[in-house]
Amino acid sequence: MSDEKTITLYEAIGGDATVKALVARFYQLMDTLPEAAHCRAIHPADLTESEERFYDYLTGYLGGPPVYMQKRGHPMLRRRHFVAEIGPQERDEWLLCFRRAMDETIAHEKLREIIWPPIEKLAHHMQNKE
Repeated sequence: MSDEKTITLYEAIGGDATVKALVARFYQLMDTLPEAAHCRAIHPADLTESEERFYDYLTGYLGGPPVYMQKRGHPMLRRRHFVAEIGPQERDEWLLCFRRAMDETIAHEKLREIIWPPIEKLAHHMQNKE
């Protein structure tokens, strides 16, 4: 029997501080990169609430406290995003911002490699138009 404790991705990347930095950088990029303009356009003018919700979601998604579930219940992400038309361009711009933010805020390359495939799959799942 092993005494080793399994740590979550949340803990491995640096916990709350890293998730906060990742989400903040993600929205800074989306708000300022010309190549993310279509993705930015489907978000509210004030990104404060979007940033808070994404922080809550990502915290639990990465194995931290289930903040989103405690505040809002099951994420039902696809249903909650039907109000926005998400096509390939918006999806790819979202992924560009996330990839860049992750590369800038998560130091360990192997952890980024673990996080990326499910995030990419999630982005494709959110697409709701061609």
